[in-house]
Amino acid sequence: MDLVFLHGPAASGKLTVARALEARLGLPVFHNHLVVDSLLPVFPFGSEPFVRLRETFWTAVFADAVRAGRSLTFTFAPEATVRPGFPGRVRELVEAGGGRVCFVRLRVSEAEQERRIGAASRSEFRKLTSLETLRRIRAARTGVEQPPADLDIDTDTSDAARSAATIADHFALAPQPTPPPYPLP
Repeated sequence: MDLVFLHGPAASGKLTVARALEARLGLPVFHNHLVVDSLLPVFPFGSEPFVRLRETFWTAVFADAVRAGRSLTFTFAPEATVRPGFPGRVRELVEAGGGRVCFVRLRVSEAEQERRIGAASRSEFRKLTSLETLRRIRAARTGVEQPPADLDIDTDTSDAARSAATIADHFALAPQPTPPPYPLP
């Protein structure tokens, strides 16, 4: 089982690259906003239950994916409400089950990030779309734990398909079949 752990700032292309990797290899995309968006109607962002449940859900999916031998891509935006040590806990959990974590940092220049932040595709989920908020977050990001990077990709110069190919080649990732969403009995 391989867990491709894509991380980077808002609008660095995490979901776009993850989808390209899914198209290339069949690795399902478990992106940050699947959990974040499901918790926000109930708990404020950064509240104790939000932080606890978010990590519990993330790690439960990773643990079961390892047990099932199902590789996947996870997208993650480092920010202050994530409990310290999260990337290390993920690595320990996956490796304890015989899996591998492939940490990939996506980089984007501030100018390109600001160009992308208002893209219509970002409203598909509750993603950051405010330039003003982005700038406030950038100014306050000191002290936010950054996951390790086994591979760095600059998404200013590498499009999603090329980034996915680089990731697949760098880690020698194997394609996997996509199971039907609703298997017949």
